[in-house]
Amino acid sequence: MEGGAEKKGFSFKTLLGFLGPGFLVTVGFVDPGNWATNIEGGSRFGYELLWVVTLGTLMLVLIQHLAAKLGIATGKSLAVNIRDHFSGPVSAFLGVSVVLACIATDIAELLGGAIGFALLFGMPLWMGALLTLLLKIFLIISQRYHRVETIIVGFLGIITLCYLAELFIVRPEWSGVASGLVVPRVGRESIYVALAILGALVMPHNIFLHSNIIHSREWGISEEEKRELLQYEKMDTILAMTLGWVVNSSMIIVAAAVFFHNHVPVNSIEQASATLKPLAGAFAGLLFAVALVFSGVGSSITSSMAEADVITGFLGKPADPRTTFYRIAVFVTALPALLVIFFSFDSFRVLILSQVVLSLQLPFTLVPLVMLCRNRKVMGSFRSGNAEFIAAALVTALVLALNGYFLYTTMTGGR
Repeated sequence: MEGGAEKKGFSFKTLLGFLGPGFLVTVGFVDPGNWATNIEGGSRFGYELLWVVTLGTLMLVLIQHLAAKLGIATGKSLAVNIRDHFSGPVSAFLGVSVVLACIATDIAELLGGAIGFALLFGMPLWMGALLTLLLKIFLIISQRYHRVETIIVGFLGIITLCYLAELFIVRPEWSGVASGLVVPRVGRESIYVALAILGALVMPHNIFLHSNIIHSREWGISEEEKRELLQYEKMDTILAMTLGWVVNSSMIIVAAAVFFHNHVPVNSIEQASATLKPLAGAFAGLLFAVALVFSGVGSSITSSMAEADVITGFLGKPADPRTTFYRIAVFVTALPALLVIFFSFDSFRVLILSQVVLSLQLPFTLVPLVMLCRNRKVMGSFRSGNAEFIAAALVTALVLALNGYFLYTTMTGGR
């Protein structure tokens, strides 16, 4: 531990040692669910929905910071705080809803890993799903947290490099990209996909995960130490979310430049890969498959960590990968995804639907998070100030409005 005098000033070395929790969360929103929604958004609407990624990233910086701050201030995860500060029925409802969202997430992650292995090695989906499942269980229960973190950050780096290379290959129309990133446009045709993109970015399980893994950087219990931790957490979160913005934007840009520009409809990730090769070259197709494998395996690891943390937190069990209960939680939540794959449902539609489920659950995660962060008894001097609280309330209201609009257009046949 550095001396107290050194802790008062900014240290680049200390920052490098702190970086990690935000990036672990980031791999969760460059997952296969994002691939499906981003490919559909780019191939159907060109650069029109890029602004959703920008908006979602700004929301992420605020929301993930609140989740980490809750963990730092209380020493407990969001799941444990909900269990401690809400009534039994409310806590049970919130717990069940987020577990369902976690299961929807796991469906997307395992499907993505399975599709990636199928594209690279020609193996059937069920085999790729089992391989992804075995890899994630092995890495979670057999490794120390910091080693898993290093592996995940490495995966994220590979995914980023693959997509930056694809951008160089496809040569998009940058003026259209610039406009799409900042000019909001949405209609009855695109609201479903826009909501799915948002749901794939601001993910309930990532909020719960961030509030827990921030404890890997616990330096002490004094207020001064917590405030120092919070400053480095902000930098970690901003850098990590910015990287996620680059990758997700790149997914839409590549799909728009290749598929929308050539008027090629895309109905599956497999079709996207097959179509990408003749339009952008075999190397682009290879990069696509490699990035998808690392995305599927990496995000499966983080989603399973979140699932186990949520289940143990709400049930008052230790979040320890060495316990039998934790290992069962990791495995059981993956079973619905395996059933979806074994019964050969439309994988692309299931991926899109899973992201919509996340978006519909999101208010039930945001509302308690905002309430807890505003509660002085819970947060003490770390309680959200007026500006932070208003911003978080506006984000929550926006999510509710988008969900309401989505439900309205769906019921009136406007999808």
